[in-house]
Amino acid sequence: MASNDLKQRVTLDPHTTASTTTTNDKRKSGVSKRDKRMVMAKRGLRSLAIAVSLPLSLTVLSVYLGSSMNNQSRVHDAVTWRKPFWFPPSWALHLTCLASSFLMGLSAWMVWADGGFHRNPTALLVYLAQLLFTLLWDPIVFGAGATRFGLMVCLGWFGAQLGCMRVFGRVNSIAGDLIKPCLAWSAFLFIVNLKLLFV
Repeated sequence: MASNDLKQRVTLDPHTTASTTTTNDKRKSGVSKRDKRMVMAKRGLRSLAIAVSLPLSLTVLSVYLGSSMNNQSRVHDAVTWRKPFWFPPSWALHLTCLASSFLMGLSAWMVWADGGFHRNPTALLVYLAQLLFTLLWDPIVFGAGATRFGLMVCLGWFGAQLGCMRVFGRVNSIAGDLIKPCLAWSAFLFIVNLKLLFV
């Protein structure tokens, strides 16, 4: 009789049954909420590493190609001309381009993590366009010495980054704000490119 009374209490008490079932489910699956969070965090860090390292490595390749393509270009010979005080050395140009690629990759990851590329495919297209312009500018200007064409690429780069700032800002305001230093940098590169055009 006592065992029937216990069964009846367990059956009638929904809290006891639910907690027993939940505990049994956890034991069966072997995965707790903490384990699930840890897996998600690892996946997020892995995707962040890819989102940042891919544009960085492509930019390093672009810088390498730009500096080794044609050492006899007009821009390379322009090193002997007297530079204005505001004209940065080539190492500073390349280092800041890497920093800009890092910020753009981080911004793109933030938009991706918020589902912005799925909701608005234009965001991905604009990001890829700015990445293409980023990769083209250095080899065109410093490698081939085509400063006129480089000026057009720089304008396209600025426009694509402006589009990224607007589209990314709608998805994640911090991602849009991260692009502002990149916009300032591409505007400065336009001025540098303009100066190289009239050397």
